[in-house]
Amino acid sequence: MRRNLLALMVVAGLVVAGCSGDDDEGVVEDESSSDDGGEVAADGEGWTVLAYSIADTDLEPFLLGDLEEMAGVGSQDGLNIVAMVDRAADYSADPLLGIDDWVGAKVLEIGAGEAAEVADMGDVNTGDPQVLADFIAQGIADYPAANYALVISDHGASWPGVGGDESTEHDSLTLDEIESAIAGGLEASGVEKLDLLGFDACLMATYEVASVLAPHADRMLASQELEPGHGWNYASLQVIADDPSIGVDALGSELIDGFEAQAAEQETGDSITLSLTDLTKMPALDEALGTFGAALAERGATVAPVIGRTLAKNLGFGRSPDPSQDTYMTDLGLLASQIGIEALDVSDEADALVRAINDSIVDKVEGQAMAGATGLSIYFPPADYFSQDYTLVETAGEWNTFLASYYGLGQSIPTEQQPTFTNADGIAETFFDEDGLNILGTYDPAAAANLSEATISYGIVNDDGSVTFIGDEPAVIVEDQAGQAFGIYDLTVLTITDGQDTTYAYLSLTEDEEAGTFTIDVPMSYYAPDSPDVAQDVLLTLILNSETGDVLNETYYAYNADLGTYGELTADPSGIIVPNVLTIDAEGNQTWTPTTDVGLFADLPNLQYSLEPLDPGTNLYVELGVTDFGGNSASVSAQVVVP
Repeated sequence: MRRNLLALMVVAGLVVAGCSGDDDEGVVEDESSSDDGGEVAADGEGWTVLAYSIADTDLEPFLLGDLEEMAGVGSQDGLNIVAMVDRAADYSADPLLGIDDWVGAKVLEIGAGEAAEVADMGDVNTGDPQVLADFIAQGIADYPAANYALVISDHGASWPGVGGDESTEHDSLTLDEIESAIAGGLEASGVEKLDLLGFDACLMATYEVASVLAPHADRMLASQELEPGHGWNYASLQVIADDPSIGVDALGSELIDGFEAQAAEQETGDSITLSLTDLTKMPALDEALGTFGAALAERGATVAPVIGRTLAKNLGFGRSPDPSQDTYMTDLGLLASQIGIEALDVSDEADALVRAINDSIVDKVEGQAMAGATGLSIYFPPADYFSQDYTLVETAGEWNTFLASYYGLGQSIPTEQQPTFTNADGIAETFFDEDGLNILGTYDPAAAANLSEATISYGIVNDDGSVTFIGDEPAVIVEDQAGQAFGIYDLTVLTITDGQDTTYAYLSLTEDEEAGTFTIDVPMSYYAPDSPDVAQDVLLTLILNSETGDVLNETYYAYNADLGTYGELTADPSGIIVPNVLTIDAEGNQTWTPTTDVGLFADLPNLQYSLEPLDPGTNLYVELGVTDFGGNSASVSAQVVVP
């Protein structure tokens, strides 16, 4: 499966960026934007775009770039662009649109190539919902228009929220706080709804976000996947300047087109997603999801295995080889569609949910590696990683009920139906051929009906008996021969060099046969020059053409532990990066450890990667595992010497 990648040798081209009048005439009723995004109300003109830029984070340089793009259009007749920009002390000292560097928040009116300071707010907490509410209310009061858009920019974490103000202990806006802030700002302004609510942030195109915020906006524009650093292309706001009467759907589509074009230019287009959701359709989607979840719970005994198999293969977002750092967001439309195909007793409910999703998505774009993404994701973690905070998402009540039922069924799988291998002494059958090392196992067929996935992992056996794992990838459960599973490892190791030093790295591989892509995730640590003893968790993601092995996209994401999400890495070329590998000692204790004491310079455009054959004589450990929908697993393993 991976042998066509042996010749991989590329130069990493990192684009470093982030996830990234005051009278009654300004009062607009709900009819200011029709369901089809068409007409401007007669009691106002044009658009006011409010940008809430949470730049008091490591994404500051990239959010400033977004503001420069806005200034390429600038406020003019029929278009007001107003931004609250909270800057950090450490990430950038550049002036912005004629205003010298500052620390804290300023409210700016964005003009053509310049900005006028409206207010200096000093040191504020952008994670305080009242700050957002006041910005909305004041912006609408000072810049009345027929239509209003609010764009929130920074790190996004799906249903947990957005932001992470570093001057206030990384405080972020939770989903409930976003809801209360928008509701409060609109109530204070006398405006019933926003026309457009945008999240220029990672992972925010979720059912949970859309459902909770639906009462306060007609449309939502957001990404299911991690966003590339350049974020949206705000030059697209020119469409308002050209036609201030433009409707929200046309504006949303223009922003999607601009994002897609910029991603193509920046060579990040293969991994992008962006969808425009009609929030007025959310009540129907809520009902459809509730009915679907209830049907799954009611018929769980028969459909749970189907759910497990579907989830294991479903398109996911914000994934990580480290399960503690995975976001566990999965595409809702694809999940429902495939369950409906394989479990006929819930097919009607699944079809209704898919139709409701399709009805709610006005427009979208997805790159090759995200092919088939339907526009909205939903939280679906393994039971061991379920966050109790999710039970507080009010509109996800029916989904929470389903998850609890599903987890309960998994925990109640009888012992005799849980996976066990029958290989003697737990030793896998292995042999070498032109594809590499083949590993086979035979499990008790009593577990077959409940199995969800198979995987292989492989590592080098050290002199002290510990194993340093260098990769994992999917294996195969043989459908026409119950009790058989196998995988193939091509005997290569991923190496990275900066031209001076070379080290190996952990490789987590997945394949999307429909999209024709491989995705390789590499856990790393980054040490900034001013904090050489502080490690920042980083994930390198490579997307390759599965036929040619050509690298389509490469992105480095820094993990934000406070928010539990990723944003594209801002790396100083003189900083240090060190790949991390999974090590299991002789007692079975697992740790992610650096591959070497000598790091590589984080001059990312000049790094090179290759898949190198292991040296003959290498003492190799390989493990084949199967897992059922309840998380029960079994494995067989073997030690072999590379010929």
